Amino acid sequence: MPTYVLGLQEVDRTQAKLVGGKGANLGELSRIEGLRVPAGFCVTTAAFQRIMGEAPSIGELLDRLSLLAADDRDGIRELSGELRRIIEATTIPEDLQAALTRALSRLGADDAYAVRSSATAEDLPGASFAGQQDTYLNVRGTQAILKHVRRCWASLFSERAVTYRIQHAFDHRKVHMAVVVQKMVFPQAAGILFTADPVTSNRKVASIEAGFGLGEALVAGLAQADRYKVRDGQIIEKAIATKALATCALAEGGTEEQAIEPGRQNEQVLTDAQVLQLERLGRQIEGHFGHPQDIEWCLADDAFHIVQSRPITTVYPIPEANDRGNHVYISVGHQQMMTDAMKPLGLSFFQLIAGGPMLAAGGRLFVDTTQQLASPASRDAFLNLLERSDPLIKDALVAIIERGDFIQQLADEPSASHPGPGKQAMARFDAQVEDDPAIVAELIERSQTALAELKRDIRTKTGTDLFEFILEDIPRFKKLMFGPQNMGVIMAGMNAAWWINEKMMTWLGEKNVADTLSQSVANNITSEMGLALLDVADVIRPYPAVVAHLQQVKHDGFLDELVELDGGTEARDAIRAYLDKYGMRCAGEIDITRARWSEKPTTLVPLILSNIKNFEPHAGARKFAQGRQEALQHAQALLERLRQLPDGEQKASEAQRMIDRLRNFSGYREYPKYSIINRHFVYKQALLQEAERLVQADVIADAEDIDYLTFAELRELVRTHQLDDQVISRRKAEHELHKKLTPPRVITSDGEIMAAAYKRADLPTGAIVGLPVSSGVVEGRARVLLDMAEADLEAGDILVTTFTDPSWTPLFVSIKGLVTEVGGMMTHGAVIAREYGLPAVVSVEHATKLIRDGQRIRVHGTDGYVEILT
Repeated sequence: MPTYVLGLQEVDRTQAKLVGGKGANLGELSRIEGLRVPAGFCVTTAAFQRIMGEAPSIGELLDRLSLLAADDRDGIRELSGELRRIIEATTIPEDLQAALTRALSRLGADDAYAVRSSATAEDLPGASFAGQQDTYLNVRGTQAILKHVRRCWASLFSERAVTYRIQHAFDHRKVHMAVVVQKMVFPQAAGILFTADPVTSNRKVASIEAGFGLGEALVAGLAQADRYKVRDGQIIEKAIATKALATCALAEGGTEEQAIEPGRQNEQVLTDAQVLQLERLGRQIEGHFGHPQDIEWCLADDAFHIVQSRPITTVYPIPEANDRGNHVYISVGHQQMMTDAMKPLGLSFFQLIAGGPMLAAGGRLFVDTTQQLASPASRDAFLNLLERSDPLIKDALVAIIERGDFIQQLADEPSASHPGPGKQAMARFDAQVEDDPAIVAELIERSQTALAELKRDIRTKTGTDLFEFILEDIPRFKKLMFGPQNMGVIMAGMNAAWWINEKMMTWLGEKNVADTLSQSVANNITSEMGLALLDVADVIRPYPAVVAHLQQVKHDGFLDELVELDGGTEARDAIRAYLDKYGMRCAGEIDITRARWSEKPTTLVPLILSNIKNFEPHAGARKFAQGRQEALQHAQALLERLRQLPDGEQKASEAQRMIDRLRNFSGYREYPKYSIINRHFVYKQALLQEAERLVQADVIADAEDIDYLTFAELRELVRTHQLDDQVISRRKAEHELHKKLTPPRVITSDGEIMAAAYKRADLPTGAIVGLPVSSGVVEGRARVLLDMAEADLEAGDILVTTFTDPSWTPLFVSIKGLVTEVGGMMTHGAVIAREYGLPAVVSVEHATKLIRDGQRIRVHGTDGYVEILT
């Protein structure tokens, strides 16, 4: 027989399916020794399901509700209203009513109660659903309580709850409602306690809001609250509000808002001792649940009562350290231009190929920079490098250093003890490279030879031998790609750009000269990729039937269909040739689990069609030639001006050498990434063959399930064919949670997310500031895109997005400016913007929110800011 009523003492956190998130948490709270939780019981989801099942019209209404979109407000209003009316009018069956009555009698039928909804999809680690269902306070009498239980059931279908579920892809039929009935507390004060600072996410700072009377006025935003912050047993911040209103209980039942007498409006709600006591209770609760908590509390008769605790779903996880010391972590994704959450296989694989240790948190990777910041020998060089790559990261780190109490400064040590990417190290690499452009051709040929050898050798590897082969191959490849000559070429190009910008500013007063000189350089594999797709469009453009077919393509097997059309064989061969060279690329390509263009060629179709629409034939060659001509003309003009200066011939000679180094070597900056991704794709194809074998052996259900295992776990699975049934489903749920998190640039071991800002006062009113990475000023229509697959660009649009990696390059041929939220001087979007001559500003905080799609904007690529014009 179903269980319809459970006392709170009979409930724990494992029973959310039976008593909802709120009920499960309250039951767990009631088990914590020394904690006051008002007595009560739960009306279980079994009761709700019975009520829903006995009303036949509900099924039809749910079917109709499941077809609605979140923006169909009229449809949601109509159907949700009808569902609520049916549920509120339902007669509670006698046996269920008797169970409720018995539970009330045991607690005191004449007492006042709080009747609170508790859905199975609320107060969860991944979605709090806070405020989506209803609570009723000071309810008196059995019949009134039964009435409000029905109202709580009905509140599962409030408009806001239905809309929230649609937005978060929760099935209406799979969410059920329990109801918590608790003894009413009549408090002198109430409020909320966050065990992690809701602003900074600092886990060591508790934040308390407190007001007079019941807490409903605070939750509803009707009343101001006192605010206190506590760290390490000390109140570090206190703000006493003017409190004009309080929610109070009425003798006959219910509540009302009452004015607070003027003499009490500015009184401190809690004494300092009570603040500290409450913080200690919060830490006890947090310790029990093992996660930062959002706690609702009441103060009655000078004792604290806990009426709810839920996980704070917005705090970002902290990378795990091996000790309890202070640590400072910076985001790898902000350097790699890929801040999306990665799956476990992608994370662990990137950790294998990385140059140093990386820590995973929230589906992203972080580097511990504590040692570099603690040692004066490495700190300045490290911060100077960050100044060029991501000034906001530098600003956040400087704020930590200036506190003086978080990072313990080490004694000055020889720089060799703390190798850092400072100018001296860069100069050492640079000095090893001659001014011979043939070096780049040799490096590319060496890489291509190594790739061919890998493809040959990996064919014979299966099972655990494959994993051993990959683990042995990675160090060999790292030695090849990150050896002195490779790094020397890259640093030669970067140092040449920095030298040119610095000297031309000093000698001629001209900013960012290297941007123009970098256009259409040789051997830039990423910019060539964008131009090559224009060539593919040239092949397809003369064949209307192929173009029409591509406009209807829905699946990735379309290439073989093309041969039936006039020009289809030529189109297929052109696309396949493009995929042979670039098909290992994709958005978020540092994550080995992402689908590559070769695996999902439909990704390229909108880009090809856009090129056919927006460009004339041979646009690729013209663009490259035009960029090269502009760069060489600008170089000659600079040299002429330099020769007019004192010591002009010497200055011109030095500048000519650096211009040659820039144009000979800067294009190679993109090749190592291309080589890495090429190699990853070979590894991935071999791993997927192992995955298919696991599917055939009924070890996993789908080949893509391996994405949710680390590399080491996958190797062990291939060896043993043993897997916990819950691992894959649990990892999938964790990944969905990670996707919703916003990764910080800088986070400390306290969980504090460091805020950062540009320190500039020379900007027009309303300007949105960022990092200038490609010179020029341009106006145009903003196209705000979060997914490359949704691109519908017109020639002359300005792309505004979170980040761009090499896969976005084919879009760059259509735009005339770039704005991103992430990036630095040498990240891929910046390099390609300079190569194509596109004004660009990157590292613009919240650009995709501050700029609306379709607005006309002006991008100041030289000075680093954006203006919204309309």
